[in-house]
Amino acid sequence: MNIIGIIPARYASTRFPGKPLHLIAGQSLIQRVVEQCRKAKSLREVIVATDDERIAVVARKFCRVEMTRADHPSGSDRIAEVAARCHCDAVVNIQGDEPLIDPTVIDAVADALIGSEMSTAATAIRSEEEYDSPNVVKVVVSASGRALYFSRRTIPFVRDAASRSSSEQMAAFSFLKHLGLYGYRRETLLRLVKFPVSPLENAEKLEQLRALENDIQIAVVTVNYDSVGVDVPEDVARVEAILNLELRKAGKKSSS
Repeated sequence: MNIIGIIPARYASTRFPGKPLHLIAGQSLIQRVVEQCRKAKSLREVIVATDDERIAVVARKFCRVEMTRADHPSGSDRIAEVAARCHCDAVVNIQGDEPLIDPTVIDAVADALIGSEMSTAATAIRSEEEYDSPNVVKVVVSASGRALYFSRRTIPFVRDAASRSSSEQMAAFSFLKHLGLYGYRRETLLRLVKFPVSPLENAEKLEQLRALENDIQIAVVTVNYDSVGVDVPEDVARVEAILNLELRKAGKKSSS
């Protein structure tokens, strides 16, 4: 399949204005995301989709940029505008705030499109904080690996362990955390954004529920990877520490 990667990038952010251009270990956040995406074997091209000329000026130095309208309600709508004018079979929507995104996860999501209209990724919930947080989206899947539902609540409800602690409930079931990475067949994406906001999407504020409510199946690949996003300025130091650790490990391997 002819698959392209699109990274939606906005300058305006309530918690971190100008985030895509912020330097992380001397390199802009958006460039670090692009470079990780280019390591994926499945993507023919990586494109930054933005409505801000400041981001475009920087991103054009290292990749293709497509300007979009400023009034898109979601990242899916922004990448759909770009996909509509691109020759491709499918699109992978990569979050623009994950400078450490694993290229093999991108490939797994892309490969899942061979047998599905839409795909995404999930990983095991490993902490009680994630288990209890409404900011961590949970997903339950069918025996064939299709998404049954996404929720900000912890799902499923484990009745026999309901009165126990969070750690005991986690031991009773393998809970999955949704990772914000989506693959779409091009025609599916263009069809999806024409549907109105669905009731479940409006209730949970999760745009993937629009697909489920309109009978678009979503393949879920389970991966051993946990996203490290940059949501607020304080996250920059955490990412830089991880990068420095990886550099030290690489240095030790090369010297041994």
